[in-house]
Amino acid sequence: MQIVSPLVEDYAARYTTFQNDLLNEVHESTVHAHPHAHMLSGHVQGRFLALISNLVRPSMILEVGTFTGYSALCLAEGLVNGGELHTIELRETDAATAAENFSKSQWAKQIHLHCGNAKDIIPALEKKWDLVFIDADKTAYIDYYEMILPLVNTGGMIIADNVLFHGQVLAIPLAGKNAKAIDAFNNHVAQDARVEQILLTLRDGLLLIKKL
Repeated sequence: MQIVSPLVEDYAARYTTFQNDLLNEVHESTVHAHPHAHMLSGHVQGRFLALISNLVRPSMILEVGTFTGYSALCLAEGLVNGGELHTIELRETDAATAAENFSKSQWAKQIHLHCGNAKDIIPALEKKWDLVFIDADKTAYIDYYEMILPLVNTGGMIIADNVLFHGQVLAIPLAGKNAKAIDAFNNHVAQDARVEQILLTLRDGLLLIKKL
């Protein structure tokens, strides 16, 4: 399902700050060469992630799901001096692409790429987070959330992507494991007294969660 009209998305992009040359390069190479290019955050969502990061001014960022590195590069824009961004990618091919893209960035020394299962890697990092972006296996969103939330500093934020899952969360009855998992995640967060949240209809849906 096309949630937002392509005309509206084009209009929004027209009046959104342009992405820099490196982001444009990553965007174009992913769109033209990757069979799952639809997973890319893209221009408007990327600028939104960068804006949030610049408002939070995090010293520690965690990203679950690197893909080709576009979203990590956007999030890195808000890092304080000496801050770190740790990003986790399961697929070795995508991790290699992301590593190459990171090497061209001014934040290359601040971005730490981990290849493997996030459920194994996150506890081993032994860090506290100011900003988290979750964009990985949809059926594991609740697991990621419960693993990460205790490690988020008070006032810190978690951003979860694809929380409308192509509009499939609106279906009655729900069909498909991913749509069911995302709907369960949205309900899980909504009932959690430890946080406050807002669901935005940007792209495929973003859930912004603030730890109280």
